[in-house]
Amino acid sequence: MSEVFEGYERQYCEISASLSRKCTTAAALEGEKKKQKVNEVKSGLDDAESLIRKMDLEARSLQPSVRAGLLAKLREYKSDLNNLKSELKRISTVGPKPGAREDLLESGMADTLVASQDQRSRLLMTTERLGQSTDRIRESRRTMLETEELGVSILQDLNQQRQSLLHAHNNLHGVDDNIGKSKRILSAMSKRMDRNKWIIGGIIVALIIAILIILYFKFFH
Repeated sequence: MSEVFEGYERQYCEISASLSRKCTTAAALEGEKKKQKVNEVKSGLDDAESLIRKMDLEARSLQPSVRAGLLAKLREYKSDLNNLKSELKRISTVGPKPGAREDLLESGMADTLVASQDQRSRLLMTTERLGQSTDRIRESRRTMLETEELGVSILQDLNQQRQSLLHAHNNLHGVDDNIGKSKRILSAMSKRMDRNKWIIGGIIVALIIAILIILYFKFFH
């Protein structure tokens, strides 16, 4: 439901109810007072017709799913406006006669007024229900926005946790590289120590042989 359409709708229902009361009052008046009241009704009808045009433009600018329902309501308002025009025309053509008030109440005009008032009452009730529905839609929209904000907050937290995990993974990868380098260094040192052991062992063996040779030549020659 369009909020702009609702605003025009409320204004029209208020004007329509006021015009209905003025028509009833004007029908019971005579002379200048009647003429003044009729002029007030004519001015009100112009305002009501302007609101009908605005509602029509607003309804046709909306989506088709919403437009159809609003145009159906608009047809009821146009019918109501035509009834008001008919009432004004009949009131304007009735001359001041003795006992005119009693005749008016007994004529078909009274039935038309009652029917029009019933129609306006139904329209007002429909407007009130639409207002309640709009309030519920606004509340649902507010809840949806709060849920959306909560979802965005959760996504941001998850993204921060993901970044932290990626950072920790990179740190672990760096530690693995350092451990690999340390292993290679220790392996090289181990090989070097083994080599040194063989060299030292060779030197010791050579020294022992040299000592044995020296002792041999010393004692046997």
